[in-house]
Amino acid sequence: MINQQSCSSINSQLVERFGSFTREEFMDRAKSFHGCISPGVLVGGIMVDSAMELLPQGTLFDVICETRSCLPDAVQILTPCTIGNGWLRILDFGRYAVSLYDKHQGDGFRVFLDPAKLDHWDEIKTWFLKLKLKHDQDNVRLKEQILTAGKEICTIQPIHVKSGFRTNRSKGIINVCSICGEAYPAKDGLICLGCQQELPFRIRN
Repeated sequence: MINQQSCSSINSQLVERFGSFTREEFMDRAKSFHGCISPGVLVGGIMVDSAMELLPQGTLFDVICETRSCLPDAVQILTPCTIGNGWLRILDFGRYAVSLYDKHQGDGFRVFLDPAKLDHWDEIKTWFLKLKLKHDQDNVRLKEQILTAGKEICTIQPIHVKSGFRTNRSKGIINVCSICGEAYPAKDGLICLGCQQELPFRIRN
């Protein structure tokens, strides 16, 4: 059961900053980049900020996300790490967790949204564990709870990322596929991966 006092009446306790952004700035950027201010991006912003605060100032870091849902966008809003530049890697384990680590030494921190810490935050628990259909959830109250709970709903773990994972990921030798005629990494086989499997689209004549 959540505290009886309304979250909206205790604005002084709401999360005020996400990295270098004010709460309002982060929300504006989330709406622009993600398409909406989703609960997942809000939680993700808190998680990323928590990890960044623990890294020594000036650390050059990379990021691992353990889900494709929402969390990677929080990373790309708050850090220079993106999927495109390769500093953000997604390992889709289906876990709501993010790790920031020194790209040279491998030491860093993993933050995850902890189900064991949600008992006092009923709307967050309902959303995260999908106990109600989306249209039955109270989205306003959910966001208020997230901003009030802040880091309280997260668990932080020190980690070390193995050197083999941190090495430069070059494409290596490039071949031209004998079937489609397009370039691809030779390490993928005799033909490109696209021609090795059924694609979800077809080329129209």
